[in-house]
Amino acid sequence: MSRRTVSGDLRDYLGDAESRRGWALAAQDGIISTAGILLGFVAAGADEAVLLVAGKAAIVAGMLTAGGAKWSETAAAREAEQQAIADERAAHRTEGAAEAAAERAALVAHYCDKGLPEELACEVADELLVRSRLKAALEREHGIVRLTSAAEVVISGVGAALGYGLGAAVPLLIAWYVPLRIELMLVLFSVLVSLMLVSMVGARAGGMNGPRTVLRTLIVAGVTIGVSWWVGAIGGEI
Repeated sequence: MSRRTVSGDLRDYLGDAESRRGWALAAQDGIISTAGILLGFVAAGADEAVLLVAGKAAIVAGMLTAGGAKWSETAAAREAEQQAIADERAAHRTEGAAEAAAERAALVAHYCDKGLPEELACEVADELLVRSRLKAALEREHGIVRLTSAAEVVISGVGAALGYGLGAAVPLLIAWYVPLRIELMLVLFSVLVSLMLVSMVGARAGGMNGPRTVLRTLIVAGVTIGVSWWVGAIGGEI
C-alpha cells in the first residue's frame, strides 16, 4: 500500500463528499437534540439557570456520543480491513498453482462483469497480479480499494464531534442571551432556519437532493421537538 501521512489523510477527509454529508448530519443532530432538550425543559417550567445547565450538558454529552460513535464505526471498519489483509496474506502463503490459477480466473471474471472485454480483462488481471496480488484480492473479494488509516479514525471522530457541537451551539446561544419569555418562539424559528441552511449546504456539498434533504430534516425536527415538549409538559405537571 502507498505511504500515508496525517496531513494527506486530513486533506482527503476535508475534500470528501461523504465527510461533508457526515458534518451536515452531525450538525443537524446537534441542533435538533439540543433544541428538543431545551424546549422540553421550558415546557416543564424550568428557569434560565436550569436551561443553561441542561444545554451545556446536552452539548458535551452529544459531542462525546457523536464523536465516539463515529470513531467506533471507523475503527471497526479499519479492523475489518486489517483482518482481511491478514487472511489474504495467509491464504497466499499456502496456495498452490491451482489456487493461483483460480484466483486469476476469478479476477478476470470480476473485470468482465464490470464491462471489460475478456482480452482486456485478462491483461488488467495479469498486470494487477504482477503489481500486487494482495491489492487485487482485497478489491475483488472485499471491495477494499483504499485502506483506512489510524489518523482517519481519529479525524473522523473529532469531525463528527465538532459538527455536532457547532449545530448544538445555535439553540444554546439563544437560551443564553434571550429572555425566557420570548425564548420559545425564537428557538423554534432559529432551529427551523438553521436546519434549513445546514441541510441545504450539506446537500449541496455532499451531492444530495436539496429539497428532499430539507423535508426529511424538518420532519425529524418536528417530531423530536414535539415529543420533547410533550414529555416536558407532562413532567412539569407531576
